[in-house]
Amino acid sequence: MAQFINAKENLVTEAIEGTLRTSGGKLARLDGYPHIKVVVRADWDKSKVALVSGGGAGHEPAHVGFVGEGMLTAAVCGDVFASPSVDAVLAGILAVTGPAGCLLIVKNYTGDRLNFGLAAERARAFGLRVEMVIVADDIALPDVPQARGVAGTLFVHKIAGALAQAGENLDVVTKSALEVIENVASIGMSLDTCTVPGSPKEDRIEVGKAELGLGIHGESGIEVIDFVSARDAMGVVIDRLASQVKSGPKVALLNNLGGATPLEMAVLAEELMLSNIGSDICCMVGPAPLMTSLDMRGFSVSLLPVDADALALLRSPVGPHAWPLCLDTNPVEVKAIPDGLAPIKPIPSQNPQVAEFITKCCDIFIEAEVVLNGLDAKSGDGDTGSTLAGASRALKGAVDLLPLADHTQLYRAIGLELSQTMGGSSGVLLAIFFSAVGDASSSGQTMVEAFKSGMKRVQEVGGANIGDRTMIDALAPALEALPNGLAAAASAARAGADHTAKITKAKAGRASYISEDRLIGHNDPGAEAVALLFENLAD
Repeated sequence: MAQFINAKENLVTEAIEGTLRTSGGKLARLDGYPHIKVVVRADWDKSKVALVSGGGAGHEPAHVGFVGEGMLTAAVCGDVFASPSVDAVLAGILAVTGPAGCLLIVKNYTGDRLNFGLAAERARAFGLRVEMVIVADDIALPDVPQARGVAGTLFVHKIAGALAQAGENLDVVTKSALEVIENVASIGMSLDTCTVPGSPKEDRIEVGKAELGLGIHGESGIEVIDFVSARDAMGVVIDRLASQVKSGPKVALLNNLGGATPLEMAVLAEELMLSNIGSDICCMVGPAPLMTSLDMRGFSVSLLPVDADALALLRSPVGPHAWPLCLDTNPVEVKAIPDGLAPIKPIPSQNPQVAEFITKCCDIFIEAEVVLNGLDAKSGDGDTGSTLAGASRALKGAVDLLPLADHTQLYRAIGLELSQTMGGSSGVLLAIFFSAVGDASSSGQTMVEAFKSGMKRVQEVGGANIGDRTMIDALAPALEALPNGLAAAASAARAGADHTAKITKAKAGRASYISEDRLIGHNDPGAEAVALLFENLAD
């Protein structure tokens, strides 16, 4: 997979340089590239307890992103997923440690324990006060005597950092760090593995599966499970975590492992709050990329039981921008819609045949979701099928509330429903179409004439004509042929839709931004949707 890097040998040092140049002068580095890669606070005066952490690169923003006031004093970087050397760790300790001493915060991996541990011994030989704590918050592998250190480490950074910033001594800072380590628990889940720069991607997670409890270096998880939805995924994670933490108020840290989108992470945050421990979560850190695994498409949840003192430390201000604050979780506040925009509810009336017909139309679009999305991915943003299917599901659900016995009011009601439930330009255009059909029907036009009037209004507003590679290419001929029956309309719609595959220059819609070579040979998804509708109705 292509990546925005120059050479893997220089990846970490170049990334550090880029971070320093954009830090506003708050960060600096020690000399000694490439073997010594240490980022320090530029304003550090050694008057307080120093906090040093680090490890392999690939977990950004951890650990360099958390160097700053109120958190880390220095971060020692290794190559991607590789522990830094003893000399690099020692250099970091010597650079920032004064009479108040230094606390090393180390994730529980053999390389980190050994290198940080030996560096601590050598620093003590220099006469420095150095303590070291080991974070082992991953509960994925209960039978392993030494659990891995993962995103829960950030709670240690924050609470110890706040105490050090406040001037507490090394004993107090260390004791508090150990209390956090004792109580925090974490576990992760991913839909895909990560891509290590310069190495082929390991595709061990099959489509439709998710890996539970995998490590932040791409290590295999405790088990592979069926992936159903965000709700089920969060439910599995919380089931594993709930028994591992004390009862009472908790802070949750929702961590993006690198490849999940903000949209997905927001859904996961909602599911976390709706879970069976949601009522115990008083505050949340994130959702945000905090301790990532390169581009892994997954998330982790860390839970920390808190009292008032711990909560105050987590909420205290910090310098690093990568820390997303610890914010209260609140019920969703819903305000009344502005006057004049509240939807007018039509008076329902019954007509079983019409209800059956509308339901059948909706089912056609729902069944065609994947096909239409595939077509749209070639000429648009890949969501035509989902847009139509989503609106169809909503319309099916509202059938019993429609004025089914009054066609004029029915058209208008469908237009209103689509304007509320169907997104994008398609929703607006179809809402305009059915509203115009309703107006034409009320003036005495026949059904076919009314539909043509609706199409004309869509053309006026949307600017599309026959030959512009839109749904009009199938809808116009279908309406012309409709007086001869559904079979004739279906045949005309299919011919119009198939002709769009030969149109290499779209003049309307998203396809107008696409190059000719990507359009040729592929039907316009809107025209294909019209053709599928008429064909299925004719059958």
